[in-house]
Amino acid sequence: VLSMAELLETAQEVSKMTIAHEIVVNRDFKLQEVNFSPNSLESRVKETLHKAFWDSLKEQLSASPPVYTHVIQLLQEIKETILSLLLPWHSRLRGQIEEALDMELITQEAEHGALDIPSLTMYILGTMAMLCAPVRDEEVQRLQGVTDPVQLLREIFRVLDLMKMDMVNFTIQSLRPHLQDHSVQYEQKKFQELLAKLPSDLDYTTEWLHKAAAEVSASSLSSPSHPEVCGSPAPLSLGAVSSSSSIPSPMSVLNQGYMNLLRWEPGLEKYPEVGGIFLSAREVSRLQEVQLQVNQLTIIAAVLLVSSSVCGSALFSSPGFVDRLKRVTKALLEGLPHTRFREALLDISNHVHQEVSESLLQLGYPAFTSDKSASLKGQIRSIAEDDNAVRIVIGESLSKCLIAQNSCSLSKGLAPIQEELLEVGHRFGSVIHHNRQVYGPYYLAILKKVVLPGAEPEAGIDSF
Repeated sequence: VLSMAELLETAQEVSKMTIAHEIVVNRDFKLQEVNFSPNSLESRVKETLHKAFWDSLKEQLSASPPVYTHVIQLLQEIKETILSLLLPWHSRLRGQIEEALDMELITQEAEHGALDIPSLTMYILGTMAMLCAPVRDEEVQRLQGVTDPVQLLREIFRVLDLMKMDMVNFTIQSLRPHLQDHSVQYEQKKFQELLAKLPSDLDYTTEWLHKAAAEVSASSLSSPSHPEVCGSPAPLSLGAVSSSSSIPSPMSVLNQGYMNLLRWEPGLEKYPEVGGIFLSAREVSRLQEVQLQVNQLTIIAAVLLVSSSVCGSALFSSPGFVDRLKRVTKALLEGLPHTRFREALLDISNHVHQEVSESLLQLGYPAFTSDKSASLKGQIRSIAEDDNAVRIVIGESLSKCLIAQNSCSLSKGLAPIQEELLEVGHRFGSVIHHNRQVYGPYYLAILKKVVLPGAEPEAGIDSF
């Protein structure tokens, strides 16, 4: 059993590992200003404490003679913050700041009532203007027009906080190439240390790989002429089984496992050792975002394929027609979970039919008969069914492309969503590629020991 100190230390290590991981896999990772809603408890507590401090400062400066206790503390903090923003080669500027903000001299001036706050703040603003990122130039310049010393000091602290955040983000950007070169080794080392402190049988991961292996084996035995039902997908890559016909290859099992994460039911199934081991909470969040996009793209592609079949090539190839259908379908699916696709497809079928009718009229084609209109709407609405053949085929094709990435040749059904598919594929690939690099050895160990114990060496069990 770990002590509280050991638990806190372990939590810190997980936090460091997670931050390093985020910097590497998330190109957009950066610190951002936290803005609480005005009515939140955090906002009210923060505002109350800050108001009490700044009101106290105002009282001190309004006293006769003025009391400079708080001002001296603030100037010391401002000096330390500015010095922390300097780079190693700023040695001359560092000396100038130490001289201009000599705290011993400032304290003596305050004791003799000779502290010149306007001159000090003017120097501070000039130094901030030299050090700040271009995006903060306007903020610093605006402070030069603030005449109230209390308000000015308060605003200086606010802008300095932003400058500190800018410096951290600059450091992150500078470190990213170095971290990318060493991240796999670093995360493997930290993960091994965590396993030593927190022994785990990795039950969820083992169950996850077991399920994937069973599905790949079942798919390899099924006839290719019969499409698989949803939940038992077709093989996602070549070489689904090894040279031994009954044993799947490790790569195909892992690929199937990754694809299964996009069919996960949050709250009903446990992610593989979530919480800093195998899948961090942020990675789970990313996968859920990708899962939502994949589900929506499947519906969009299915709607377009059905519409193409019913409308014919003449209408479907008319300029802008496909884009309009895609735009309408995407808008009606925006933000909806898959549990609400049925009601969304009712609206989609009506809007698609309306778009088709207007396009037929504009192009001078005869309007659909009532039977053909009913067929179009009915086929679109039937996409909501899990066993819908079009939805299954589109889903399997989309899964193969997500795994194959650049080597995937798009089928007719996926061509209209090529751009969106590339974006989703990149997001999905960034998660699983790094995950495979870091945790591949652990996955292989589980496959060897538990999932595929009968695999021969030539089956590719020692590498992905």
